[in-house]
Amino acid sequence: MGNHNNENCGCGHDHMHDTITLTLDDGTELECVVLEIFTVDDKDYIALQPIEGEESDNVFLYRYIQEDDDAEPQLLNIEDDDEFEAVADAFEELLDTQEYEEMFDEFDDYDDYDDYDDFEDYEDEEN
Repeated sequence: MGNHNNENCGCGHDHMHDTITLTLDDGTELECVVLEIFTVDDKDYIALQPIEGEESDNVFLYRYIQEDDDAEPQLLNIEDDDEFEAVADAFEELLDTQEYEEMFDEFDDYDDYDDYDDFEDYEDEEN
């Protein structure tokens, strides 16, 4: 895997375009985009989404272990149902937070607040 970390991991890379190739149990290779590396209960996890194919609508969650900067990271299956549920909930919360922040970023793009002034004028006319 190439650049693999995100701004939360401290490496400073932009992870919107980082990819990793997963080798599935049947030997098939699946190219995935790294969506996020995040921490739950002091353990790191990675969220991956396949770029193409039947699985492209799915997100895969794995335990993520990187011993040091030079070593290849390890991706481990999350075997425990409770652990998986906690990780899935944390990832969903991250997505909700990102969508919320993006929504407010759109408001920052508006330099024109004339509509607010027009609203005040309308209120004045009614009184």
